[in-house]
Order: sequence, then C-alpha cells, then structure tokens
Amino acid sequence: MRILLLAFSVLIIFPFVGMPQMVISTAQAQTNGSGLPLPRFVSLRAAEVNMRTGPGVQYPVEWVYRRQALPMEVIAEYGTWRKVRDWQGTQGWVHQSMLGGRRTLIVTGKVRTVRSRQTTKSAPVAKIEPGVVGRLLECPQEGAWCRVDVSGREGWLRRVEFWGTYRSETLE
Repeated sequence: MRILLLAFSVLIIFPFVGMPQMVISTAQAQTNGSGLPLPRFVSLRAAEVNMRTGPGVQYPVEWVYRRQALPMEVIAEYGTWRKVRDWQGTQGWVHQSMLGGRRTLIVTGKVRTVRSRQTTKSAPVAKIEPGVVGRLLECPQEGAWCRVDVSGREGWLRRVEFWGTYRSETLE
C-alpha cells in the first residue's frame, strides 16, 4: 500500500514540479534576443536566406528565400535566431543577420492601383501585380492607406491590398 501511495503521489506531484521550467523556457524564447516588441515586421536583408526548422545551424533548412527585401513577421526570438512568418503563413527560424529593419510590403490578391492621394478617386500612379515587393514609407495613425514606393513610383495603397503592416500600426 505504501509503494502504491508513493507511486501515486509521484505521478501527481512531478507534472506540477516540471511546469514552471516549461513556462520559463517559453518566456525566454519570447524575451531572449533583441528586446524589441513581438510581433513586428522586418525584411530579408540578403538575396538568399535559409529558413530552418529550429533556432540553429544544426536544424535542417526547410525553405530558401531568394528575394531580398521580402517582408517577414518576427513572432519569437531565441538568442540570435528569429522565428518568422511569411505572407503565406509559412513559419521557421532565420538568423538575425539575414533580417533588416527596413519596412517593406508584398502586394496580395489581384492587380492593385497605387494612387496619388489617400482616396480611390485620386489619379493612379501605377498598377502593381500580386507578389510585387515595395517599400513602406508612411502609414498615418488610424488611416486605411499607406504611402509606398514600388520601383521608384511613390503613392498611396490601401492596407488591405498588401501584407507587411498591422491594421492599427502607425509608421512615420
């Protein structure tokens, strides 16, 4: 009976004793690194970037991105590694040296029209295809539009027409 009681108490107590370590590990993955807020948008710094299954070179490469300036969302950090998500929802780990702070966008959906002002009735500046990458210049507070630069053409694009910014984010 004593052995059974001891075995039963071990089964009940040990899962709770181990829990704080798991919570600390998750919290460390969120805070160890840059100290910058999570999530946040960044862009690929290099023309070729490996996305790995885990935070280290010992983990296999799952994807190779061959598009400099592609926007990525940093969703976690572990040391010098960043867990990122692309516009299609693919997630993996990239070394911090492959990411930069320049804000970019990728056009989603269908062909979009860059406008001269923040209204659909303003003159078109350019038509841009889905998958085109551009630079975010400004996103006014509580605005539905962002000022962008796509291949040297500056104008305004609605936030719902691209991926690379948060709905209520202000970018100056």
